[in-house]
Amino acid sequence: MTSPLAALRAAAHPYLRALCAAGLTLLLAACNQATLQQASYAPPSQPQYPALVDRAFMIPAVDAGTIDPKYLKQRVRFATQHPPGTIVVDPYARFLYLVQEGGFAMRYGVGVGRDGFGWSGTADIRRKAQWPTWTPPSAMIARQPELKKYSAGMGAGIENPLGARALYLFQNGKDTLYRIHGTNEPESIGKNVSSGCIRLLNQDVIDLFDRVPIGSRVVVLSERESRGVSSIEASLRTRAGVAR
Repeated sequence: MTSPLAALRAAAHPYLRALCAAGLTLLLAACNQATLQQASYAPPSQPQYPALVDRAFMIPAVDAGTIDPKYLKQRVRFATQHPPGTIVVDPYARFLYLVQEGGFAMRYGVGVGRDGFGWSGTADIRRKAQWPTWTPPSAMIARQPELKKYSAGMGAGIENPLGARALYLFQNGKDTLYRIHGTNEPESIGKNVSSGCIRLLNQDVIDLFDRVPIGSRVVVLSERESRGVSSIEASLRTRAGVAR
């Protein structure tokens, strides 16, 4: 004969199971909601080149998708005979190196001269300018007559081809008319696009500008020298990888 207590337990059993199942469902839903909320409030990753205001001008952020990652500013191992503080431009690999102590360099991606507009050699920085005026050379105006309206100079601003900063290169005391400068065309970094000048992202040229004084030496490599530098840097990267 079944006892009254056993009968009560048997009758309650299905209800207990249903109650437990409902409780488990609510618990899992709460956990999932908490996970979704946590993911929703996770801070977004900061772009390496965020927008910034500089001397009343707004420099837009750089979309990471517009530039090959290798051209982003980074500190690299760099073996060279040039002393710290020297700027070494490799127009064939499209890198600019600022030589640092201990076998390192700060490396920036650059846009360089189109075929027929490149140059190599040694120069020094005789002038630095923030938000410079741009005056196209007469030879450029002859090639592009529409630039004649800027023969007296184009004022500072984000549309100015020299960008946020310019470093003026001289050889033997004479202006070469070549510049290291910013650009409002980030997609041109890593390409041969200019009339011989070395262009950096505006954010990068501001960083470089703040690191180098007037009188700094600039070395622009020839194609043969570029091959040697590329080989050495590749070897240094390989050895660093093995060491890790």
